[in-house]
Amino acid sequence: MQVAVDGPWSPLLGRLTLEAIPYTNPILLFTFAIAATAGIVVVGSVLYFRKVGYIWREWLCSVDHKRIGVMYMILGLVMLFRGFIDGVMMRTQQAIAIGPDSPGYLGAAHGYLPPYHFDQVYSAHGTLMLIFAATPLLTGLGNIIVPLQIGARDMAFPYLNAVSLWLTVAGALLCMISLFVGEFSNATWVGLMPFAELPSNPGVGVDYWMWALQISGLGTTFNAINIITTIVKMRAPGMGWFRVPVFTWVNMATAIIGVTAFPVLTAALAMLGLDRYVGTHFFSAGFGGNYMLYINLFWTWGHPEVYFLVLPAFGLISEIVSTFSAKSLFGYPTMIAASMGIAGVGWVVWAHHFFTMGMGPNLIGFFSAATMIVGIPTGVKAFNWVFTMFRGRITLATPMLWAITCILLLLVGGITGMMLSASVVDYTVHDSVFVVAHFHCMVLVIGGGVFAAVTYWWPKVFGFKLNETLGQWFFWTFVAGSVLVFVPMFMAGLDGETRRLDYLWDTSLRPLMLLEVVGIAVYFLSVFFFLAMIVVSLAKREPAEQDAWGTGRSLEWLTQTPVPFYNFAVTPQVHALDELSWRKANGLEKAQPSTYVPIHMPSSTGLPFIIGMLGFACTFALVWRIWWLAGASLLAIILLVIIRSFDKNEGYVLPAETIAAAERNLSTVSVIAEQSKVLPVGGHAEAH
Repeated sequence: MQVAVDGPWSPLLGRLTLEAIPYTNPILLFTFAIAATAGIVVVGSVLYFRKVGYIWREWLCSVDHKRIGVMYMILGLVMLFRGFIDGVMMRTQQAIAIGPDSPGYLGAAHGYLPPYHFDQVYSAHGTLMLIFAATPLLTGLGNIIVPLQIGARDMAFPYLNAVSLWLTVAGALLCMISLFVGEFSNATWVGLMPFAELPSNPGVGVDYWMWALQISGLGTTFNAINIITTIVKMRAPGMGWFRVPVFTWVNMATAIIGVTAFPVLTAALAMLGLDRYVGTHFFSAGFGGNYMLYINLFWTWGHPEVYFLVLPAFGLISEIVSTFSAKSLFGYPTMIAASMGIAGVGWVVWAHHFFTMGMGPNLIGFFSAATMIVGIPTGVKAFNWVFTMFRGRITLATPMLWAITCILLLLVGGITGMMLSASVVDYTVHDSVFVVAHFHCMVLVIGGGVFAAVTYWWPKVFGFKLNETLGQWFFWTFVAGSVLVFVPMFMAGLDGETRRLDYLWDTSLRPLMLLEVVGIAVYFLSVFFFLAMIVVSLAKREPAEQDAWGTGRSLEWLTQTPVPFYNFAVTPQVHALDELSWRKANGLEKAQPSTYVPIHMPSSTGLPFIIGMLGFACTFALVWRIWWLAGASLLAIILLVIIRSFDKNEGYVLPAETIAAAERNLSTVSVIAEQSKVLPVGGHAEAH
């Protein structure tokens, strides 16, 4: 039975009324003006340069893993900037609101954000940074690099790969539209109970948050299935399990976490949805439910999710340290064991979030010990990176600077994590900004790893390097900003500053808060250098070599630069773990095949994009209880899936002559473009 909610409702628009648009909020009006201006510029540019058809064919309809990976990363960068602005608002609010009696501006009691708006900001910040920034960035890198490292043409399921992307985009769109239509959740990114239940939170904010996580989680689960299948079934001949590059191994570990952990989140959110929409009481203590059921389910997913994000960053560091030390990675088997160990132990540490919630000493002891055990495989990785650099020919290019900094950040985050694993310390600093600073050190490992990887693999995907000078300016300003923001935060946390307060209750901590604001200003400077690096590099476009850094070791550096849409002209035969290094040692790095064979490639399709947009329409309608739109959208998705199941299009075959011509004259090959003249499927062809 549908639960009745307060306020007006109509059959056409559900709960949606003009009052849902916050046109009286000056902050949101300013934000809308900026977003609208940016949208007009982007759409106007596409129309002016007549690129509508190109964008539809080559990007929105693409099933190429490299284009999908690039789109994942664009989405992640956009959401990273949005989440960064949320963080800026939180810190500037606290820097202005010194004490509960400080003056207020723009209608706020103190500072410039009312408490209700502040709650939405920090809830959005956590959701965006973890689910819609870090996850798409790392997923995008995995999409681009994993098939190249194992010698594959594409992912195992190219169509499903595109569906995964557009479902994630649908979730991100829900978060973005909540800025201007309705509100976002004010129950933190975790969804604290009972505050997220309908009686305590009858607005649409929790619904936006819930459906955004639900639909994007579906996309992440599909992608995890795809990654596992690709690695298991599509490795090049000769690539046994102990010749698989470390980055591909950690993506396997990550995908195993994804395919097992995200269904737990799906189940928890489904029960919350039933509570809010149907009137069940899974999490209502007064009606036989249990608040702790939700929080246990959430963190059963939530802590493996931490390793779901940090493990790929560890893989990125491994690849970069090995390349710029001109050495094989030290302790390769132990790196694999450590990755799988972290993925496994990550399942038995979730209750360290509950040390202050009345657990008995036996449980506290178990989860405290389990949390400390995570430090063992993590330490193995750190020592292996150091031993890889030992006596290596180290080149301090920008990717290597990022990688070394990530190792140092991991030490800080790891040591503070070990402190928090001791319940006596956790009791002292629980719910303080010390915990926030610790967690952000780990997030900075992820962010630094992503920036290192972008700089490292950019020439392979786009054919030219990023500007080294501006890249180093970006690096140093980012590091300086991080130090200025999070060192004072550690200090304030030890002094007792509570997280999630919209004012600074201890006025003596104001100097530390002002230091954080200075750090935020330096962060803005780093954003300028990042954008300048991209713009200047695009303007110069100095072509990169096949092995752009000269010390590449794995298969992706064996392909042409930029990578042609078919990846490899001939499926490579693998002879060693560091295949390119082996070929260099044997004088085979420039060897070309005497003959080519036709290649089977998947066809582009617009169905994944349409399904994603219908998913957005369905979840938006569910947020506002527009039942006819939700039903129509869901029915359309089901019909499209059925139609797709009867589609006999098995792709196309790229003729051997076309491949040979492209390899001779690489200027005719785009990064990832489907050929216009192809053969029908049939006869002998290499599978994609």
